[in-house]
Amino acid sequence: MADITRGGQFLVKETLYENIFTPEDFSEEQVMMRDAVKEFVDKEIWANKVRFEQKDYAFTEEVMRKAGEMGFLSVAVPAEYGGMGMGFVDTCLVCDYISGATGSFSTAFGAHTGIGTMPITLYGTDEQKKKYVPKLASGEWFGAYCLTEPGAGSDANSGKTKAELTADGKHYKITGQKMWISNAGFCSLFIVFARIEDDKNITGFIVENDPNNGISLGEEEHKLGIRSSSTRQVFFNETLVPVENMLAGRGEGFKIAMNALNVGRIKLAAACLDAQRRLANNAVGYANERFQFNVPIASFGAIRQKLANMATSAFAGESATYRAAFDIQNRIAIRESEGATHQEAELKGVEEFAIECSILKVAVSEDAQNCADEGIQVYGGMGFSEDTPMESAWRDARIARIYEGTNEINRMLSVGMLIKKAMKGHVDLITPAMKVQEELMGIPSFDTPDYSELFSEEKELIGKLKKAFLMVAGAAVQKYGPDLEKHQQLLMAASDMLIEIYMAESTVLRVEKMAKKNGADAYKEQIAMAQLYLYNAVDTVYTKGKEGIISFAEGDEQRMMLMGLRRFTKYTNMPNVVALRETIAEKLIAANGYCF
Repeated sequence: MADITRGGQFLVKETLYENIFTPEDFSEEQVMMRDAVKEFVDKEIWANKVRFEQKDYAFTEEVMRKAGEMGFLSVAVPAEYGGMGMGFVDTCLVCDYISGATGSFSTAFGAHTGIGTMPITLYGTDEQKKKYVPKLASGEWFGAYCLTEPGAGSDANSGKTKAELTADGKHYKITGQKMWISNAGFCSLFIVFARIEDDKNITGFIVENDPNNGISLGEEEHKLGIRSSSTRQVFFNETLVPVENMLAGRGEGFKIAMNALNVGRIKLAAACLDAQRRLANNAVGYANERFQFNVPIASFGAIRQKLANMATSAFAGESATYRAAFDIQNRIAIRESEGATHQEAELKGVEEFAIECSILKVAVSEDAQNCADEGIQVYGGMGFSEDTPMESAWRDARIARIYEGTNEINRMLSVGMLIKKAMKGHVDLITPAMKVQEELMGIPSFDTPDYSELFSEEKELIGKLKKAFLMVAGAAVQKYGPDLEKHQQLLMAASDMLIEIYMAESTVLRVEKMAKKNGADAYKEQIAMAQLYLYNAVDTVYTKGKEGIISFAEGDEQRMMLMGLRRFTKYTNMPNVVALRETIAEKLIAANGYCF
């Protein structure tokens, strides 16, 4: 098995291109699955996109049932409970390609297969799994997840919903209010979180949706986007739940919720990928067809810049998402080889890469929003019209920055989890951070480096960006210690540095792997995308690093760190960024769509 890094180690350990997985590595079976999903989406979803914009909740349910008949709802479910039992990469692949046509279906699919089913497959008893999971895997039943309450958003453990044991000890009576519940209008069961007595942590329950058992629903919410995703409040009034329907143990609901979010974050990133491909396809097609001043607008540099940026963000998102998915899959396999059950292995495998999951959630959700925004701009006035696909994509993309923990929460989490890993000894940040300090005090080399090998300068530069992060984060930890979590703007600046490092490195490694296999000449556009993404990442690391340094350092320390930041973000050979965009745009325009 390839050398496997642990979660967060990408920052301090060189990753070789041989050890990453890319979309070009899809097996024949994975390609067949991808093509089957694309055919289903084009026929059942894209062709009926208008219905999803008209709040046709019944149609969303109908298409979900068809997805169940095709087996798409069962990809991640173990075979013994009626599923396909496919690997983690496969589950991300299906999530990717089934989610791009409309956010309404993407939300229904994600809420059901993820947080509606996964808590049972990962935490349920064998009896619970046998009773419920086959129905959920087939689409006979649909699931929903009841965590959020009016007074509890990001602070998920502060919910007021109560669970009280009945006098005979056979049931819990659940009373409380939940809001923003996806699939509430047509689900068969809820995963409900409630507090027993004055427990510190909430507890999870499997609750069948029976209106005669004290369960009532609010009206459908009227939302900015995802208009045909059923979203309602759910009220529980002394709803009786058998004691055997408790998930995991008493007080373990918060753990269930947090681990469900880790998986949800990387799958949300996957769910934003095909949306970007489709947006790029539409934007390129429109730019080729739309004439102004007697030429297609695709010939204008301002439009070509947008098309190149849209394609580059989609390509980078693919690169990083499938890299992380494969790392998780390998970690699951290692756990299983050591004797863990599949559910234990999957829980620990995803938890291991929680940092990367948060990075991906932030980066890809924001890229999807930017891609939709630029798509509207390429269309001009037509982009603002409901007659084109851009405005609905823009509205649908907006929720992705709120789902699975807001992007602000995830930014702070990524750095916070990294520091906790360092404290536990899982990632050695101290040794490389000390080396960076020594390097700052030394005299820089003035030798002319040999950059004849493909990406040699880019990989060296990524290494320097990692030093910049270690310098800023290390000094911040020294200054604030455990109080660092109170300095949210500093954490978010450090997180943006961390995000860009991971995304840029993933993109460079993917293209390096392609070029090593088939020759660099075949991939000049992909090479340009990797270089373009890194160029922008360097700017972000410098800007956010400077913001962080100025916020907590003064005098000689500040001057020294700013000097180091300039050193760590300096190119020897600055790329011609306009030429890079032109190379990418030329390929897109000739292919009349996203072709990578």
